[in-house]
Amino acid sequence: MAKDFIGYQALTDAALRGVVREALRRIEKSGLIGAHHFYLTFKTHADGVDIPDFLREQYPDEMTIIIQHQYWALKVKDDAFEVTLTFKKLPAPLHIPFSALTAFFDPGVQFGLQFRTESEKQAAGPGPVVVPSGQAEEDAGEEGEEAIARPPEKSAPGEVVSLDSFRKK
Repeated sequence: MAKDFIGYQALTDAALRGVVREALRRIEKSGLIGAHHFYLTFKTHADGVDIPDFLREQYPDEMTIIIQHQYWALKVKDDAFEVTLTFKKLPAPLHIPFSALTAFFDPGVQFGLQFRTESEKQAAGPGPVVVPSGQAEEDAGEEGEEAIARPPEKSAPGEVVSLDSFRKK
């Protein structure tokens, strides 16, 4: 395979993280509309992540937050977002760089993105995965468990996958 001097993976990753940034900017201005709400999964020890110590202890690697009914002080910047959520009935301000995100999912419209960490990028090849309607439903747990969009398991690293492989049959 030829060397990619343009850096398509980095360009794609930045563009898709921009989708998350713009979605958050829209709700920052007007609030959540319709059935939209967001599941955001991030690495708790990534550079720039600022969360309370009790959350870092409870979630030593990765954490999923939900922005739906009760969130406050949402501020979206070019490289990160801040939001206050309640945990154990206490308000907790969170600062999360977009580079720390590993997944974004809007179950209201069945749209999801999954991002790879630096070590996963080096091992696997292709970057973020867009999950079309249907697949994310299958990956969502029951009773409010994490709902994270995932690519189909039958794809190999670097393999081009037809969108049909994501659809329910």
